[in-house]
Amino acid sequence: MFSVDNLRNVAIIAHVDHGKTTLIDNMLSQSGIFRDNQQVEKRIMDSNALEKERGITILAKNTSFEYQGIKYNIIDTPGHADFGGEVERILSMVDGAILLVDSSEGPMPQTKFVLSKALSIGLKPIVVINKVDRPDRRVNEVIDEIFSLFISLDATDEQLDFPILYAVGKDGWAVDDMDKADGSGNLRPLFDLMSHHVQPPQVNLDVPFSMLGTILTSDPYVGRLLIGKVYSGSAKVGETLKSINLDGELVENFKLTKLFGFRGVERISINEVYAGDIVAIAGIKTTSVADTVCAQSVEIPIDSTEVDPPTMSVDISVNSSPFAGQEGTKVTSRMILDRLKAEAETNVAMSLQISDTGESFEVGGRGELQLGVLIETMRREGFELSVSRPKILFKKDANGALLEPIEEVVVDVDEEFTGIVVEKISARKGEIVDMKSNIGGKARIIFHVPSRGLIGYQAEFRNDTKGTGVLSRLFHEHQKYKGDINHYRKGVLISNGSGAATAYSLAGLEERGVLFVKPKDKLYEGMVVGEHKRDNDLEVNAVKAKQLTNMRASGTDENIKLSPPVLMTLEEMLSYIHEDELVEVTPQSIRLRKKFLNANDRKKYGKKPS
Repeated sequence: MFSVDNLRNVAIIAHVDHGKTTLIDNMLSQSGIFRDNQQVEKRIMDSNALEKERGITILAKNTSFEYQGIKYNIIDTPGHADFGGEVERILSMVDGAILLVDSSEGPMPQTKFVLSKALSIGLKPIVVINKVDRPDRRVNEVIDEIFSLFISLDATDEQLDFPILYAVGKDGWAVDDMDKADGSGNLRPLFDLMSHHVQPPQVNLDVPFSMLGTILTSDPYVGRLLIGKVYSGSAKVGETLKSINLDGELVENFKLTKLFGFRGVERISINEVYAGDIVAIAGIKTTSVADTVCAQSVEIPIDSTEVDPPTMSVDISVNSSPFAGQEGTKVTSRMILDRLKAEAETNVAMSLQISDTGESFEVGGRGELQLGVLIETMRREGFELSVSRPKILFKKDANGALLEPIEEVVVDVDEEFTGIVVEKISARKGEIVDMKSNIGGKARIIFHVPSRGLIGYQAEFRNDTKGTGVLSRLFHEHQKYKGDINHYRKGVLISNGSGAATAYSLAGLEERGVLFVKPKDKLYEGMVVGEHKRDNDLEVNAVKAKQLTNMRASGTDENIKLSPPVLMTLEEMLSYIHEDELVEVTPQSIRLRKKFLNANDRKKYGKKPS
């Protein structure tokens, strides 16, 4: 018999790489949900291929298990602010939260972001200091920083009285006293604390059914699935329900064809759902995230959390290069638009605008990472795309003044690199808010920087700090336009012909600049093959073959020694290009190109300013 008193809905929230997903692995394992001989892969909650490759959580996911008679619904949330839309949605489903903080890094920008959302809806977090086995741990200082963060976010007295555990999530143990942290325990202290500190859902079973849609997904057998928390009443398979939007307007009437609960990471079919539980429903056609699914008699929708707006966008259009259609299977505007509409329907942090011609689409998101992940996902699905440089989404205030998004940037760098970092960010209109020294052997500097000033800075920051610096960013607020920012970049080397790049021609171009291609790469006219060492663009012949004579044999090309080409990630390419350039994205290749491939066309229309 279902009892809401034996139910706990808990979110795990943290900054990127502080150990959420690994901790959940061990929670599932120690709950007894897996067979003794069952093979379970690591980071089981990161089911998306990109999540496994990048080591980050992109999509919020839920799992469920029972431990000593209590059912726990656990939500694993993204830690990166670019995927904050996921965090905001899922917090409406839970009654408690575990705030995971690295014992060395302490609270970071995304820690502040997710904690502010949790505190604002009244959650009373459990604080877990993770990775306490690190040699550079500074547990007491981190606890003080967490307490200060709670105060700065206007936490109530009840929220400030947070319990603390010390853990090593990857080894599967937690203790309530650092003196007991010898690595010999398990996660029972965490289970016990969740059962006592997190309250059961406050719901009413005796009123009509209502549920808030929070995550929209799909199933190959039953179609669209809406996951959310049941706020009141109960419902059975076969009932006729309706859905209403945030304005109380009818979205659709539908028959409840399937109901699913969760056990581990699997969905299990059930016949009835009750208030307080987190479930998935099938039978919907147009119902989406933030809609209320309810009985016919319900007229008032459930409030949904406000979502921060997108801060930047890219223009996506069909691939128009000479190689279009050679590597992908989805190459038309209609296919691209349908895919983007489907993404916008489930991703509340994304916006979509169609151009007047209908040939290109402006896609807005929280940052370069979120937009890059979308484009990379589409690439793997067989799409071919042309993508523009990211641009910032501005607003206007009541007086018509231009407002731009400002981000809070936290950098942790060795003392020797503070000068160059401050100089570079200041040139991008950044302002220092705070600076602390000797935090884990590093300096921590907090800036407020226009979002447009950060485009392309990540790679530059990595080079300036020799790969040792850590930069995190978080949307802060909209402020008045800060003035022009000079995004300086040298010119590029542009192929003036089509064919395969040759070692002979590339060797002659190395003195002109840095190359992005290697011998035998396929090139076309107007493709960017490198960066010029001067400010101007330069057209070059990268496909020229050596004239063969008795003294010159083709085999001698094998003896040419070239420097390795510079390889950029998709996000780095998007940040690198100017307004007159595009990134060509296909399932097999990512190339840089000019918008106008023909040299005469580029002269005719002129180079647009960056």
